[in-house]
Amino acid sequence: MNSHWVPGNRITLLENGEAYFPRVFEAIAAAEHEVLLETFILFDDKVGRELQQALLRAAGRGAVVHVLVDGWGSPDLPPSFTQPLLDAGVRLRSFEPARILLGKRINMLRRMHHKLVVVDGRRAFVGGINYALDHLAEFGPLAKQDYAVEVEGPLVGQIQAFCRANLDAPQPARQVWLQRWRAIRTWSGALDDDGDGDGAVAAFVTRDNRDHRTDIERHYRAAVRSAHDRVLIANAYFFPGYRFLRDLRHAAYRGVRVDLILQGWPDQPWVQKASALLYGHLMRAGVHVYEYCERPLHAKVAVVDGLWATVGSSNLDPTSLSLNLEANVVVRDGAFARHLSRRLEHLMRHGCQRVRLPTPGPLHSAWIALRSLVVFHFLRRYPSWARLTPVRAPRVVPLRTDST
Repeated sequence: MNSHWVPGNRITLLENGEAYFPRVFEAIAAAEHEVLLETFILFDDKVGRELQQALLRAAGRGAVVHVLVDGWGSPDLPPSFTQPLLDAGVRLRSFEPARILLGKRINMLRRMHHKLVVVDGRRAFVGGINYALDHLAEFGPLAKQDYAVEVEGPLVGQIQAFCRANLDAPQPARQVWLQRWRAIRTWSGALDDDGDGDGAVAAFVTRDNRDHRTDIERHYRAAVRSAHDRVLIANAYFFPGYRFLRDLRHAAYRGVRVDLILQGWPDQPWVQKASALLYGHLMRAGVHVYEYCERPLHAKVAVVDGLWATVGSSNLDPTSLSLNLEANVVVRDGAFARHLSRRLEHLMRHGCQRVRLPTPGPLHSAWIALRSLVVFHFLRRYPSWARLTPVRAPRVVPLRTDST
């Protein structure tokens, strides 16, 4: 797995745009040397324009500012938004710009789904929150529920090295890891000088289509398999592979309480219907399923035994686990894990409905069995099928006003 556990980190949970945006914008606006930002979605709305102003202030102070957006998630940034950034020297790039056929975008697979920010190599932000108004409650009933973390400590060096490697095109894994190792050594020396080795042990884990195809899933599965007391997962798009489902069922069989918080008010209704196909299989093994019904759930977080936690961009569905480029922080720290667990339990108590297992008749039971057979066969084979689709080095191109 492409992770290196490092101690001495301070990890702060940020819930929803109300907590996330002010911290990120303040950090960017105060940057002195460098800002690295990667995001799936950046819109020209209130939030996007606040980000734009923070980036302009950083660039005006002389900081080198790099912004990488996904060409599918952020396809329509107008010149009125991008030109001031370009004029200020901000280096805008697009990951795999959308390709159009008959008026439709066609390259929706293997997207850059990261939500990363690194400021001056000292502070980093990782999570699932995009730069769009729908991550604020003022957006209305469809505002998203989501999480991110602010990171300070030696892990920031790994995230910085990763983002730098993505500036133009993916580098060989060996070169990326050399940069990460140098960052770790630099931070370790700083910690030794200060005599402060306390803090959370954490790892920065990514997924790509070359060398690290299953790393995030393997971290999840290892935590579930080692669970003794509780597994608590909140995930927006839940349709994991067969082995992951088996691990959840086996955890429940051995007496671990397994709670899943999934979408009850989905922003994409087909997602909920797909997840619902798995409910019976999981619940019959003792897994507890809750649907969050206050607004769309966009979370990608988990806690195991109040000691292990993860926050990031990766959903637990075929797109995230087999195709997209994703990034999570995994934390081994009781204080952080318990805090995240309390926030998720609050969500369960005040915004969720528990799903109950119906008692079907004989014909319905036969249909469920047949449907489950088809679903699980698909789940077991999907990662292999996904890897058969053509993989080429993704294009990262400058984002200019004449190409937006």
